Amino acid sequence: MLWNIDLTLVDVAKVTRVAYAEAFRNITGRPLVHLPQMAGRSEPEVFFDALALNGVSLRDAAESERLLAPFGAELATSLAARRDLLTEEGQLLPGAAESLAAVAGLENTVQSVLTGSSRPNATLKLRAFGLERYLDLTIGGFAGSEVYPKGTLLRVARQRAEEKYGVRIAETATVYIADSPRDVEAAKIGGARSMAVASGRASTAELRDAGAGAVLLDLTDTLALIDFITAEPAGS
Repeated sequence: MLWNIDLTLVDVAKVTRVAYAEAFRNITGRPLVHLPQMAGRSEPEVFFDALALNGVSLRDAAESERLLAPFGAELATSLAARRDLLTEEGQLLPGAAESLAAVAGLENTVQSVLTGSSRPNATLKLRAFGLERYLDLTIGGFAGSEVYPKGTLLRVARQRAEEKYGVRIAETATVYIADSPRDVEAAKIGGARSMAVASGRASTAELRDAGAGAVLLDLTDTLALIDFITAEPAGS
C-alpha cells in the first residue's frame, strides 16, 4: 500500500514554495520567479523545469544535472529550517490520519510512500503531522533522492517490500493512492491499482479519465477506501 504525500495526505505547498525559492536562489544565484507545476512531479523534474523557466543559462544537460545534488541538499536544509511552519501554515488533509490508521489495522498489509520528495523532506512532512508511525519508510520510493520516474520507483518499492518481508507481492495487490493524473499513470506503469483523491489540483472527472480505479472527493470516506483495498482485483 503506497501513499503520495503532498496534496493527498498533507498540504504544505505554501512552505514548500518558499523553501524551493530559497534553495534555488542559493544554488543558481537567480531568483525563482516562475515555479513550475508541481502536482504529481518529482523534485528533480521541478528543478530542471525551473532552470528553463527562470532563464538559468547552462552549457549543457550535464551541468544542470551537477546542480541537482547541491539543490536537493539545499532544499532539505531550507525546509528543515521551516519545520514549525509546516503545521502552522500547512494542514493535515481531512481523513488522512484516520485512513492511515484504518489501513494499519488490516491484516497482511504494509503501508509506505511513493513521493516526488526526497527521503529527508518526505520524512519531515510526515513527522510534522504524526503520520510516520503508520508507515514503513524503509521500503518507500523517494523520487527526490532516486532520479527515476514514479512508475519505476513503484516497482522498486514493491521489490524492497518483498525482500524485507520475505513474500511475493502480486502487482494487483499493490495499491497507490494519490491526487494527480500523473500519479494514476505512474500506477499503471508500475502495475499497481490506483485510487485517486480529488484533494489536489485535478477534478474527479480528470482523475477518472486518467484511468483511476476509484475516485474519492477526500479521505473521509474510510469505508470506501478499505473496500477498494480489500476488493478482489478484476481478472484475479
